[in-house]
Amino acid sequence: MIIDFHAHIYPEKIAEKATEAIESFYDAKAANRGYPEDLIKIGSKIGVEKYIVHSCATKVNQVPSINDYILEQCALHPEFVGFGTIQLGFEDFESEIKRIRRAGIRGIKIHPDFQKFPADDPWMDDVYEVIAAEKMIVLFHAGDERFDFSGPVRIANVLKKHPNLDVVAAHFGGYTEWDASYEYLAGKRLWLDTSSTLWKCPLEKAKKIMNKHGVEKMLFGTDFPMWDPVEELERFDMLGLTGNDRDAVLYKNALELLKRNE
Repeated sequence: MIIDFHAHIYPEKIAEKATEAIESFYDAKAANRGYPEDLIKIGSKIGVEKYIVHSCATKVNQVPSINDYILEQCALHPEFVGFGTIQLGFEDFESEIKRIRRAGIRGIKIHPDFQKFPADDPWMDDVYEVIAAEKMIVLFHAGDERFDFSGPVRIANVLKKHPNLDVVAAHFGGYTEWDASYEYLAGKRLWLDTSSTLWKCPLEKAKKIMNKHGVEKMLFGTDFPMWDPVEELERFDMLGLTGNDRDAVLYKNALELLKRNE
């Protein structure tokens, strides 16, 4: 069994444009286009049974429609576990978070670099408190040396201010900022996912972060549609995990985290 804790899906009418934006962000060609049916078809090749799916609003007025889309796709596909979106400045955030929580959404995806606000912006403090009170998870895109929105230091600030918030920092805690992730996040009370890392991060550096942080707080993710799940599993296996440790990252840790937030 595998749980993919990091997968983007898009409506057909914007999938091409959204995927092109991701390609530009990573300066690489995406393996797929972000269609939900393709995610299930391709993920099944490596034994994925559950997918944490999400999409981010870059404008305030997009929030309800994106959340409705995620809910719709979760209703169509029992393999999906939905994470919603919130944008800085969305005034009725408490009602929206409660609405989607009651409808089955399990967390919120924040992509500070796309959404153009710092992860630790003071305006978000009340948002994080509502998310924590609703027993939901925050999945951050973490880190990028080109920007100053999602770095490991900013996510560490969120952890300090919101000790009851369950946080997942994607990309081993800091895409292209893995040294900072090792210093400020590894070993702290949060989870790191493996997505969009092992294609670029030196293997020994990834192992160093994982060893400090602990395999019990690592989650497997593909960052679909950017990468091919088969190749991502091959890269993951280069970490050399076996037995219970491998199973922990591939699905057991995800099950335990989701159970914490039932």
